Amino acid sequence: MSRDTGDNLDRNHSTNLPMASVMDAYLSRRSVIRGSLGAAIAMIAGTGLTGCLDSEPVSPQPPSPQPNQPKLALGFQSIAGSRTDACVVAAGYSAYVLAPWGTPLNGKASPWRADGSNTSVDQANAMGMHHDGMHFFPINGSSQDGLLAINFEYIDTAALHPNGPTVDASGKRPAEEVRKEINAHGAGVVRLKKINGRWQVVENDPLNRRFTTASRMELTGPMRGTSHVKTKYSADGIHCRGTNNNCGNGYTPWGTYLTCEENWPGIFVNRGLRPDDQRRIGVGTANGQYQWESAAGDSTEVDDEFARFDVTAKGAHASEDYRNEASTFGYIVEIDPYNSDTLATKRTALGRFRHEGCCPSLPVVGKPLVWYMGDDSNNEYLYKWVSAALWDAADATPADRLKTGAKYLDRGNLYVARFDADGTGAWLPLDVNTPTTAGSTLGALYGDLAGIILNTRGAGDAVGATPMDRPEWTAVNPLNGDAYLTLTNNSVRTPEKVDAANPRGPNRHGHIIRWHDSDDHQSFTWDIFVFGANATGTADINRSGLSELNQFASPDGMSFDSRGVLWFETDNSEPTLTGYTNDQLLAVIPTELINANGKQIPIDAQNQSALRRFFVGPNGCEVTGITFTPDNKTLFINIQHPENWPYSDMATDAAPSGTKVRPRASTVVIQRDDGGQIGTI
Repeated sequence: MSRDTGDNLDRNHSTNLPMASVMDAYLSRRSVIRGSLGAAIAMIAGTGLTGCLDSEPVSPQPPSPQPNQPKLALGFQSIAGSRTDACVVAAGYSAYVLAPWGTPLNGKASPWRADGSNTSVDQANAMGMHHDGMHFFPINGSSQDGLLAINFEYIDTAALHPNGPTVDASGKRPAEEVRKEINAHGAGVVRLKKINGRWQVVENDPLNRRFTTASRMELTGPMRGTSHVKTKYSADGIHCRGTNNNCGNGYTPWGTYLTCEENWPGIFVNRGLRPDDQRRIGVGTANGQYQWESAAGDSTEVDDEFARFDVTAKGAHASEDYRNEASTFGYIVEIDPYNSDTLATKRTALGRFRHEGCCPSLPVVGKPLVWYMGDDSNNEYLYKWVSAALWDAADATPADRLKTGAKYLDRGNLYVARFDADGTGAWLPLDVNTPTTAGSTLGALYGDLAGIILNTRGAGDAVGATPMDRPEWTAVNPLNGDAYLTLTNNSVRTPEKVDAANPRGPNRHGHIIRWHDSDDHQSFTWDIFVFGANATGTADINRSGLSELNQFASPDGMSFDSRGVLWFETDNSEPTLTGYTNDQLLAVIPTELINANGKQIPIDAQNQSALRRFFVGPNGCEVTGITFTPDNKTLFINIQHPENWPYSDMATDAAPSGTKVRPRASTVVIQRDDGGQIGTI
């Protein structure tokens, strides 16, 4: 979640044991015999959490590297922080701008105009605003020709319109402005080709397309056809309109893109009696975030395109109003980038909440497929999906990719995580038979599976899941299957509510947690891989012993490349870091961090130099979205909400002093000057 969107309110009023308390107990098990909590913290900074349990190690134990395999190592030196209106990248690399907001995808869009005067039709056929999660899909396996599936998380109305948004004397928004804002949200697919060593957008390619907040989509899974999703637009509850606030992303082994709906509740308003699910997830009661509903009744309105954002019950039945419109949002949305004739499909079985990412585990023939998902709000939960179908390698190249998606993403089990203080954890199933902490069952509480999905957050509350410090992106190590989660920050966590997995309250710097699942998918072992901190922080803050060359806060976007290098990005607003550097991209190789016994350990004061700063973005930005070409020779990242950038197509060019530009979120291409693989020797 960008720090420029969302409200960071704590809507979890359950009494579930928070992660900070788990962490406190986790440390206390050993600190009692070592003298004090301070000793335990010092021990963490020096040896990592694996040392806390002595003969009961909790961190995953990957196999030792084979003797005949070359040692994987980072091939760049950590760079200093930067505070400029330009990008900075490690020595030996170059960066340039690709496909900024407003780049036309077809002939229906006029070129982007610097005065903000492009129309809503232009915007519906061009790159959206505030690029976020993305994935590169090669054409015929190529690393020089492919499709970039990409999210457009939210809008900056001051930049989108010539003079910012307008509201008339009666409080109504102009229909054209609202349409343009709706069309700037969503996701897209864009054809890219590398020509003479430089990536370019292939304009008018038949696979180029946009998905906006107005696009027709299909609902599948437990919610399909139920009373929860029937509206005036779709009386049978099979279709819906739009996807919004698409933040993190995922992908599938059969070649489809998964885009995640995150801070979507803000676009709706309910001025009547809010049902529990809307209250728990944050639908407002005064006005929508952009007041799109205020354009309802405009003479140009088509099919209640604006009225649908007011989810107040008005008719006698759901088919007469839009009381259920918000129930069609909050899902993982599957897109087939290779077939422009298909609808985007909302896979409701994977839960309804503020999805941040959806990373798959390693596919193994004959075993179920797994995806991990964070709910990016203060004190929300970590989830996973386990398919009922077992993976068949023949499904990697299916004739119908969305039909394959139905096989693995519509039937299975949704789980929520509970982290325990002994370094273990449990996956709690969210089904009708799961007992609640109050002694009932989820079925008794919500009726059926569709009711549970509608109230996914409430179900997590009821079964005793662990509230986390804004769980964001997930990533899985291709070398051993370890899973990682960025916990960005949590300023509302109090010291009294810390736990083992969220040990700092308030947590202004964030951390990355790691776990390894059991074969039966019911349990896991975990540790904290790295704590964000400023280098001059106290021992309680700088628990991983970071230096000036790798200090960071608010880890957010994250991905492994195919070699096992972990890359993570930041969305920082912590003052001790913002004065030193803009947001950044760092890299580390977790499997190379081992102790004398060959066991994998977290980042600590002794090995922290293995974590290196690779890239720093321009002033005001968030660095987010990350994907590689198959040969690992091109890295794509996104620059979101920059202040005064880009000045030119070279990402590293700063505008001359005093020059102001209309900021454009953009994808940045990073390549090694000698043409080699990104990041490694």
